[in-house]
Amino acid sequence: MPDTAPLLRVENLTTHIFLKRGVVRAVDGIDLELAAGETLGIIGESGSGKTMTCLSILRLLPKAGGRIVAGRVLLDGTDLTQVSEAEMARDWRGRRIAMVSQDPLTALNPVFTIGDQVGGPFRYHHLARGRAAVRTAVTAVLRRVRIPSAETRLDDYPHQFSGGMRQRAVIGMAIASVPRLLIADEPTSNLDVTIQVQMIELFRDIQRETGLGIILITHDLGVAASLCDRIAVMYAGRIVETGPVRAIYRNPAHPYTQALLAAIPHLGQKRARLLAIQGQPPSLIDPPAGCRFAARCAQAMPRCAEAYPPDVAVATDHFAACWLAQPGQGNAVQGTAAA
Repeated sequence: MPDTAPLLRVENLTTHIFLKRGVVRAVDGIDLELAAGETLGIIGESGSGKTMTCLSILRLLPKAGGRIVAGRVLLDGTDLTQVSEAEMARDWRGRRIAMVSQDPLTALNPVFTIGDQVGGPFRYHHLARGRAAVRTAVTAVLRRVRIPSAETRLDDYPHQFSGGMRQRAVIGMAIASVPRLLIADEPTSNLDVTIQVQMIELFRDIQRETGLGIILITHDLGVAASLCDRIAVMYAGRIVETGPVRAIYRNPAHPYTQALLAAIPHLGQKRARLLAIQGQPPSLIDPPAGCRFAARCAQAMPRCAEAYPPDVAVATDHFAACWLAQPGQGNAVQGTAAA
C-alpha cells in the first residue's frame, strides 16, 4: 500500500511561455499530490498541459520563454522551484527524479552503445567507479528491465534493439539511480498491445521493489486504468477532475471526463459511428474567463461562461471543477465506463 505522507506536493503551479504574440498559460494554477508507491495518471487531449506540468516539476522548460511564475513543487519537503540550477542538475534531476520519454529513438543517442548510455547515471552521480564496476551495474539494470542476455547486449547500438527493448533500456536509464519519483510520458504509445502489457507489468514490478512514485502521462485510458491508483484529468492548462481510478471511470463528474470515456469503443457494443468531442480547445494565450470547456459542453449554462468553477468534492478523494457538481445542481450525464 502507498505511504500516507505525500512524496510530491504541487501547489498552485503556474507556468507561462512568453512569446512575441503573447503569453501562453501552459499550466495555470494546478495542485497535485503523490504518495510514495502510488501511480498518478494525467490524461487529456494533446495541448492540455500534461507534459508541460511534468517538465515544470523537472524544471526543463524551454529556455527561450518558459518560466514558472507561481507555485511550489515539494519533493520530500524540498521546494524545487527554489533550488539552484546546479543543485537541480547534481542532486535532483536524474538522481531523485527521472523521466521516461515517449520515443526511445529520440531519447537514445544512435552513436553510443546501450551500455555507455545506461551507464551514464552511474558515472555522473558517482554510483559506480571504474569501467568494470559500471559495466556490472549496467548489466544488473538491464536484467532488471528484462532484456535477455543482458551481458552480451551492452555493446549493441540502439538500432540493434527492437522498439520494446529500446523502451526497456530507457526505463533502465531512469531507474539506475533508484529515484524517488519517475515520470513516464506516453511510455507505451509506440508499442504494440503485447509489449504494452509487458511494460505495464514491468512498471508494477519496479514500483513494488523500490516504492517509487510514478506520474504517468497517457492518452490511453486503458493503460491508465490498468496501472494507475488515481487519475487527474487536464484540460486547457487546468486540472478539471481528480480521484481514484475506479471513481473516475465509473462515475465521472466533469462533462469533459464523461466525453473522453464516451469516446472509447467497447467490445460487443455496436455504433453507427464513434463519438467525438466537437470543437477545439481554447487558446491558452487568451483563455475564456469561465469554464474552459464550456464552448464544447452540451450541458453548459450561462454561469459557465462567467466564472471558473471551484473544485467540489463529489465523493471521498474525488473532486471536479464544474458548476454542475455544485450541491443542488445535479449532474445529468451518468458514468459511461467501468474500470
